[in-house]
Amino acid sequence: MSERVPGSRGLATVRVAVGTVIAAAALVGAAALVLLPLPGLAREDGVSVAAHPPASASVATCVGPIIAAGRDASRAAQLTDAAAPALTAAAMSDGQTTDATRSTLAAPDVTGGIGATALRALPNGGAPADVAAAASAQVSAEDLSGFVASSCTRAEMESWLVGGSGSTGASDLVILTNPGEVAARVTITVYGAEGGAVPVAGNNIVVAAGSQRVIPLASLAIGEENPVLRVTSSQAPVRAALQASLTRVLVPGGVDQVGATAVPDTDLVIPGVPVVTTQGGAGESNVPTSLRLLSPGADAQATVTVLQGGAAVGAAQTVPLIAGVPLKLDLGGLATGTYAVRVSATAPVTGAVWATSGFGAGSDFGWFAATDELSAPALVAVAAGPAAGAAPQGPTLTLVSSDGEPQTAVLAAGGATGAKTDVAVPGTGSVTVPVRPGEVYLIDPGAGSVHAAVTYAAAGAIAGYPVEPSASAASAVTVYPR
Repeated sequence: MSERVPGSRGLATVRVAVGTVIAAAALVGAAALVLLPLPGLAREDGVSVAAHPPASASVATCVGPIIAAGRDASRAAQLTDAAAPALTAAAMSDGQTTDATRSTLAAPDVTGGIGATALRALPNGGAPADVAAAASAQVSAEDLSGFVASSCTRAEMESWLVGGSGSTGASDLVILTNPGEVAARVTITVYGAEGGAVPVAGNNIVVAAGSQRVIPLASLAIGEENPVLRVTSSQAPVRAALQASLTRVLVPGGVDQVGATAVPDTDLVIPGVPVVTTQGGAGESNVPTSLRLLSPGADAQATVTVLQGGAAVGAAQTVPLIAGVPLKLDLGGLATGTYAVRVSATAPVTGAVWATSGFGAGSDFGWFAATDELSAPALVAVAAGPAAGAAPQGPTLTLVSSDGEPQTAVLAAGGATGAKTDVAVPGTGSVTVPVRPGEVYLIDPGAGSVHAAVTYAAAGAIAGYPVEPSASAASAVTVYPR
């Protein structure tokens, strides 16, 4: 049984970072007592104060190792580690390099699992620290093959996961990680062909403090070809991710670690979409690039534009969306290269792009999420690339203008201390520049704002992840003195 979620209802989309929950709640509560105007009373003078919650520790949580399911024939549901990740990380506070302590979280659902890593950095005086971390791993086995790369991000009270499948051949896993000191209670709403619902297996999931839970996607969305998951938490935020893997006629077809995509909005930007192959069969299942899109709250019209260089590629596609029902849109026919996808809709939508390097042995795939805009300098870690010989080129960074105006972003290697490079971001289109694996960069968007993502693309290694906004760029709380 499951609890049906009406598709016509609006969805609140609140994203709260670890370390700011208590401080923000205390600030807002105090403001409500002494500063906010009482109901029914309107202020005439327009006086307001922008207040920032006190800085607290910044925490970045990684997804952890690649996980294999059912390798022991006598224990088909058993989960074990398949490949350990390589981590790249750095932290800065008030423009200075600072230390980030590492801890390993418990993994009770994985037999002998080494667990995920959490990184914590303290503020420097009143300035919050920025933690940039990303991990990658590669596996080549009879049951699992491919390359994964994912960023280590803040835990959230709400996350959207776009990717994976509950159909035959998929062995996908939902990964919930709680780096905090209080247990979290998680609810997973699954959007599929019949709309949104909370399955029994997705209700009241307890994630203990300092631990990770792993739930098979099949227990949540069996038979769903294009699921979208909304993960909400109470008591404590969690880091939500998805491990997607695929087997075609006993041949592994790739694996990916999929982080959260942007919360529903009327404007989505998905940078860094790689097209490695243009080959596809006559059937829809052999399309090498496709977009999964959801309008959770209302019927909508969505216009999808593919960008590269300083222009749009081909004609935009406008598609209707049924509230609560995911749509798969073919993006095939693109030449090899790196693109961005922009979606403008009449109601808030969320989505991600799937891309594969092929459909035979040795192929890989990746999911590429919609990103939040960067309106202040932000750190990004570039995870190590695939094994030598697997990739003809290194990782890349793709940037897209947020508002359609040309921007000049500054990219500094080694955080703020390295060589700086000006990157011209076109108003329409995208720009892709090479970056070094194992390096940390500071992206300064200048006077404007941009969307950015890191991408890995090769015949047997496709992956990518968004660049997250800086912790120091958190919005102020506006209060109104009486």
